Amino acid sequence: MGKKASMNDSNTLFDVVERILDKGLAINADISISIAGTELLGIRIRAALASFETAAKYGMEFPTGINQGLAAWQEAMESKENCPGCGKRQLVEKLLKEGCPWCGWISARAKLIQQAG
Repeated sequence: MGKKASMNDSNTLFDVVERILDKGLAINADISISIAGTELLGIRIRAALASFETAAKYGMEFPTGINQGLAAWQEAMESKENCPGCGKRQLVEKLLKEGCPWCGWISARAKLIQQAG
């Protein structure tokens, strides 16, 4: 049997935009105008919409010179994971060594470091 949709299942515009930026969206289109088999106009469209983190993860590149100077691009290149406690994105090393600053979740490795110190 199908599942009934409830009020909590609806997506807001924010949810849709967040999902697109998280997963990425690519558009590829080839448009050509021909008359009697002769191509008069050809257009190729390649567009991608993603967060810096998603773009870095999938190896997308910006035109030369753009991505090197952006702090957001360099930050996106650092490894991040969701905290098991609250789900917020954190740097992997910080999460493993210090724990989550948002919810207080502490990894087994961080507990060992605290006990040793």
